[in-house]
Amino acid sequence: MALVPFTKMHGIGNDYVYIDGFAHSIADPPALARRVSPRNTGIGSDGLIIIQPSDSADCRMEMYNADGSRGKMCGNGIRCVAKYAYEHGLTRANPMRVETDAGIKEIVLHLDGEVVREATVDMGAPILDGPSIPIAAEGRVVDGELEVAGETRRVTCVSMGNPHCVLFVDEVAGLDLPAIGPAFETHPFFPEGVNTEFVRVDGPASLTMRVWERGSGETAACGTGACAVLVAAVLNGHSERNATVHLNGGDLRIEWRESDEHVFMTGAAEEVFSGIIEVSQ
Repeated sequence: MALVPFTKMHGIGNDYVYIDGFAHSIADPPALARRVSPRNTGIGSDGLIIIQPSDSADCRMEMYNADGSRGKMCGNGIRCVAKYAYEHGLTRANPMRVETDAGIKEIVLHLDGEVVREATVDMGAPILDGPSIPIAAEGRVVDGELEVAGETRRVTCVSMGNPHCVLFVDEVAGLDLPAIGPAFETHPFFPEGVNTEFVRVDGPASLTMRVWERGSGETAACGTGACAVLVAAVLNGHSERNATVHLNGGDLRIEWRESDEHVFMTGAAEEVFSGIIEVSQ
C-alpha cells in the first residue's frame, strides 16, 4: 500500500478526484474510481481523473466514471485538469494542450494573478454522422423519433467526444431522471451507451438542461453535454450559435463558430480540498 495525495475539484458542480500521474502510479484506476466516488462511503465524486505525462501534448487526461468505466472526454473535467497542471507547476503553457481519449484539446486559461479562474476549451467540431457517434442509424438524426420505454421521443444525436442524445422538453425540473435516464443509457440504439440531455429553451441565447451521464447517473453539470445541447438547439432552429447553458451546478458559455465549425466552452474550475488516500500498488 502507498499513501497518494489527491485533490477534489469541480467545474460548476461536476466533481472529480484528481491525482498527479506525473508523480504517482495507480495500479488499478477503475477500482480506485469505484472506491472514491460514493458520496456516503468515499470521497464523493462523479469519478476519477489522473493527470498523466503526454508525448504529444502538455499533459494527458485519463478519466474514469463513478462505476469505473473509462470516459473519453469531460468538458468540466478538462478545465480542472488545466487549472491543476498550471497551478501545481506540471506545465505553464497557456494556451495549454491536453491529450484526451477524444483527441488533443487546446485550452486558454483566464488568470487572476497566478490563479486560474476560468478556462475556454476548443472542443472541436461536433460529430453528427450516426455510426461515428455511435448510434444505430446512418446519417444525421435531428429531431428523429426513438421509442424508449414504450414512449416515442424526439431526439437529436451528437458526439462531442462522448455520445449525446438531446431532447427538448417543456420543463426539466419535474423530470424523474433516475427512472428515465437508464432507459436511454442502455437502449440498443446506443451501442456504447449515451449521455442524455433534457433541455428547456428559454430564448435564442439561453438554454436550461439536466443530464443523465452514462456510468455516473445524474450529475450537476456536463461540459460535453452543454456543447451537444447548443449544437442540437441550432440544428433544430431553437438557438443562436452563441448561448448560455444553465445547468444545475452553474452556467457555461458555449459558442459554435461558423468559421471552422468548432465548439468553444467557457466556464469556471475550482479546487475544493486536498487529502491523502491509501492506494494498492
